[in-house]
Amino acid sequence: MLNLRFIALAAVAVFGILFTSELDVVLGQAACQGDMQGLITQCEPYVMKGSLLPPTGSEGCCAKIKTLDIPCACQHVTKVVETVVDMGKVVKVVRSCGIPVPEGMKCGSYTVPPGSR
Repeated sequence: MLNLRFIALAAVAVFGILFTSELDVVLGQAACQGDMQGLITQCEPYVMKGSLLPPTGSEGCCAKIKTLDIPCACQHVTKVVETVVDMGKVVKVVRSCGIPVPEGMKCGSYTVPPGSR
C-alpha cells in the first residue's frame, strides 16, 4: 500500500510522476526535478481517484508543484499511476496553483480536453 501511494502521486504527478521508473519516483531521484517526497505528501489528497477534496492544491502542494518540470513529468506518467490518480484532477490542481496547462497536452494517456479550465 505504501509503495502504491508513492507511485500514485509521483503523478502528480502531475504531476508528477513521473520519472524513468517507479523506483526513481519512490526514491525521488529523477530527471524532472522537484521534491517528489514533498509532492506526494502535500498533493496526494487532492488528486487521488475517489478523493472528496476539491481539486485545488494547498499552499504546500502548490509550492512543490512549482518545482516540477510538468511537461517532463507528464511524459513519464504510467498506466499504474493512472489507475489511482485522476489526471483531470491533476490538471485542475496544477492550474489552481497558477501554472498553465494547455489544452491538448498529453499527460500519460490523458489528453487535456478543449475548453477545460
